[in-house]
Amino acid sequence: MTLVLGLDVGGTSSRALITTYDGVRVGFGRAGAGNPVSVPLADAVTAVAEAVRAALSGLDPRQVRSAVMGIAGTGRFADPVVAGAFSEAFAALGLTVPVRPVGDVEVAYAAGTPEPCGTVLISGTGAIAARIEDGLMTATADGIGWLLGDLGSGFWLGREAAALTARELYTRVPEGHLARSVATTVLGRVPDAASRQAADDLIGALHAQPPRHLSRLAPLVSAAAESGDPQALAIVDQAATHLVNCLAEVHTDGPIVLAGSVLTTSAPIREAVTRRLTTHTPATPVVTAGPGELGAARLAARP
Repeated sequence: MTLVLGLDVGGTSSRALITTYDGVRVGFGRAGAGNPVSVPLADAVTAVAEAVRAALSGLDPRQVRSAVMGIAGTGRFADPVVAGAFSEAFAALGLTVPVRPVGDVEVAYAAGTPEPCGTVLISGTGAIAARIEDGLMTATADGIGWLLGDLGSGFWLGREAAALTARELYTRVPEGHLARSVATTVLGRVPDAASRQAADDLIGALHAQPPRHLSRLAPLVSAAAESGDPQALAIVDQAATHLVNCLAEVHTDGPIVLAGSVLTTSAPIREAVTRRLTTHTPATPVVTAGPGELGAARLAARP
């Protein structure tokens, strides 16, 4: 039996999938954070090896004939120390083929479609749209980080929700679902009265954390939108507009893949984006990406 290995390695978890060349799943493993950008190299290698070991359980590693590791920051593997540490761990597991690092954008696209050419729109903590040709990223829009862009991302959603709540606290007790949820999450309560102190407490608590932590407020926007909160619905509408405009900068033809934690888990935002795409590109297939390890395995199975 001839097998392929696909890895999705991130700053939170590492997942390994082994399939046949035609996509039949035969093994799976999961472990902790495996990106050496986020965790110490030794810990990253240990986690990735643990995931691969679990996926190989009961299988002959020599039957794995191709392997791809989807990971953000593939440039780290230009460092021989990083590349060597991972190679040694894979060899110790019995793998006889190199494991090729591939950027997470290409992997996200492949996780949505086997078509070699198309476009992927990603909204997670950040946001980016990319044109894919023969499995390779050839053009991008946005993806320039929270300070300069990433419009419609989880960070952007959280910042909009936090700003809305701070403005309300200056003048009134928040009444909407979204503002009350943000106040409760950040302060542990909804203030009894409007005051500058309440707003300053919220702002101070948010500034005490790294900026990217604002993305943890993004699910509150989705939940409030699902309940019909007008303020949340307005933010969702803005986010969808930003994301579709970003996609339009690079899309030409082929399927559109929606990926990233915001677009795959937030029904209000995914549906708002899909509605706009159906209007602007009615003949274009729009699909939601599956797990990253599936995309990596599909790339590994390509000639």
